[in-house]
Amino acid sequence: MSIILEIGQRNAVLTTMASLLAKNRQTILAANRTDMQRYSGDDLAMRDRLKVDDTKIDGMIVSLRQLASQDDPLGVERFQFTHENGMQVSNKTAPFGTVLIIYESRPDVTIEAAGIAFKSGNKILLKGGKESLNSNLALIELWHSALVEHNVDTDWVTYLQFDRGETQVFLEKPTQKVDLIVPRGGEKLIAFVKQHATCPVIVSGRGNNFVYVDREADLQMASDIIINAKTTKISACNALDKVLIATDLPRKHQFLQHLIQELKKSKVEIFADNTISSMDGTQEITDETIWFEEFLDYKIVIGQASSLEDAVTKINRYGGGHSASIITANNDTAQTFMESVDAAAVYHNASTRFTDGGQFGLGGELAISTDKLHQRGPIGLQHLVTNKWFVKGNGQVRS
Repeated sequence: MSIILEIGQRNAVLTTMASLLAKNRQTILAANRTDMQRYSGDDLAMRDRLKVDDTKIDGMIVSLRQLASQDDPLGVERFQFTHENGMQVSNKTAPFGTVLIIYESRPDVTIEAAGIAFKSGNKILLKGGKESLNSNLALIELWHSALVEHNVDTDWVTYLQFDRGETQVFLEKPTQKVDLIVPRGGEKLIAFVKQHATCPVIVSGRGNNFVYVDREADLQMASDIIINAKTTKISACNALDKVLIATDLPRKHQFLQHLIQELKKSKVEIFADNTISSMDGTQEITDETIWFEEFLDYKIVIGQASSLEDAVTKINRYGGGHSASIITANNDTAQTFMESVDAAAVYHNASTRFTDGGQFGLGGELAISTDKLHQRGPIGLQHLVTNKWFVKGNGQVRS
């Protein structure tokens, strides 16, 4: 592992990178137009993630500036005590070393994730998808310019231009030390990485998020939250896929009619269990495995839950461990739901679309982990660290 860069040097690189993004906006947009023109797939989510516009570039710039303004996540003392023999013992945060990020589409990952990894003292290996190659290479060139300007070796940010076979070989027999791998993408990518990796992997990306409309829900609030969570960004892993309605919900039929009508305005395809599928605008579920699916599309499943316990059981069985929300006026019911649902983020009367590092005050995110070790949910600057024990003595030996 290389000598850790001083915090001033890390911050200077990030600040310069933000300026370079602003100055080279048209170059980035032109590279992305080439990628968009060459993308021939029909995956709506991938196309949305692939596109870079002025708003996305503005977001990249804000993310880097926020990172540069945040405290150093390294060297933070988590524990300390004085041994009876006089040794000073402490535990402090430390970098992982080298982090490999494998991702599909999403050129903004080349900025945001790399920025978080760099600020936390890690070297970064980036393996983007072939569909975003031109965009990524344009951004990597800017990274290298920022590093060189501050006398930092360009190997702190490296782009791996590998095909699938070369990536598999690298995962199984890395040509350099890799301490952590973060795959960001669909289930096939995650499964591929986990199958071949020879170092720790943090799983990120799978949603399949639920909203439960409790019998004491504000129905207009429930409708607004469901529409927002489903339709504002289908490519996001925090988008909504499943809705459970309390069997004893007052004015249930009218609520469902209104909800179906609103979803149809956004051309959402609605699948429903046999208690709801008789309603116009829905189609009955023919394969129960649909409850396990993350759609990343204009699709949604609506079903019923006979009780709070039934709702929690279904969410814990089918959900992706990402996000779940309850709509209710009963705070006790909400508390029980939030404590019982097995997800990285649980909500009361709010949209699942907020599961995001920036929205949670982290200043961006490397990924959103659905694992439970070592960090769950959005992984921000303060989470992309491990720890190290520091022991200071004056000749002590153990008898």
